[in-house]
Amino acid sequence: MRRRLAGLLRYAAIGSALAMLGCAHQALTPPPFKPATTTLVLMESVIAHSAEVYWNSVQVIVDENGVTELKPQTDEEWEFVWAAALMIAESGNLLMMPPRAVDDGAWLQFSRSLIEAGTEAAAAAEAHDVDRVFAAGEQVYNACLGCHMRYVPQL
Repeated sequence: MRRRLAGLLRYAAIGSALAMLGCAHQALTPPPFKPATTTLVLMESVIAHSAEVYWNSVQVIVDENGVTELKPQTDEEWEFVWAAALMIAESGNLLMMPPRAVDDGAWLQFSRSLIEAGTEAAAAAEAHDVDRVFAAGEQVYNACLGCHMRYVPQL
């Protein structure tokens, strides 16, 4: 019985060593993507512009003329809002790519939060649901704000 157990342990050790060698080999393989810009430029271009499109799509303006509610009127306008939300969501993935990921802790969690908020934002736009778009815009804002409070001074 001890021989059988010793033999199994030996095979398990050899298998583990081979698996680690395989992982080490994979780590040396360059990634199949090449970031085209820096984190800061990504945020100032793709992310900021998409967020502004999304946030400006549904508004309640209170001024001397009273209350004015703005929202997309056509399917094409709603599609524009939906596309902006998808860019926000996919930008979370772009922020997790090397060399952009600052760390594998909070940075990744903030990036995932951006993906979740953007995904909800896209679903809200697809449903043409003004209230959900407004609420999802707040989720996007909070995901951005949390990350900026922690990382912007470092960028």
